[in-house]
Order: sequence, then C-alpha cells, then structure tokens
Amino acid sequence: MKAMRWSGTTRRRLRELGALAAALGCAASASAAAEPIDAAKLANLVRQDCGSCHGLTLRGGLGKPLTADSLAQWDRAQLTNIILDGVPGTPMPGWRPLLDEREAVWIADMLKRGAAQ
Repeated sequence: MKAMRWSGTTRRRLRELGALAAALGCAASASAAAEPIDAAKLANLVRQDCGSCHGLTLRGGLGKPLTADSLAQWDRAQLTNIILDGVPGTPMPGWRPLLDEREAVWIADMLKRGAAQ
C-alpha cells in the first residue's frame, strides 16, 4: 500500500482539527459532569422502562427482580456495566445511548438501596 503524502498545510489543518475535536470533547464531558442528576427523570425511567421487563414493582417479570436482595450479589460497578452495556444473549439491552455513566451509577445505587420499590 502506498503511503499518503500530505502537504504542510493539510497536516497543519489536520492538527488544528484534532485539537479542536479534543477541546470540544473535553468541553462536552466537563459540561455533562457539571449537570445535576435529574432524579425524577431517572426514577421514572426505572419504573416505566425497566419495569416493562422487570415488572412494574421491579420484583420480576420477563427480566429478573431488581430488588435489593436479588441484587446483593453484584457491586455498584457490575450493575453500572449491566445498565450501560446490557447482557449479551439476553433481552437486557444496553442503555449507554440514553444514559451517561453518572446516571447509571445513580440507578445502580438506588436499586442496591431498594429505593425503587
């Protein structure tokens, strides 16, 4: 395969675009981190969206129960990963396209405390 040759101007523009993309990425993640958690929105998501498979009382349905007792075997990081990435080979979808990590941690903590029941 023949190596591509970039002109000095093109290389400079690519570096500038890379720096801009990095700056925008940092700004976006910093602003997301600064936003407060919308507890009401997340509690509603758990009740409605999670409840559609795990039962409206979260005591089980198509999906396993999401009670504090049934989740005792998993730690916060494990639950956060399950929420964000789902469980391959099961109907449990990943919620990463809709939730950020802080929101998934908040949900995991709420479920571990049994606060969703």
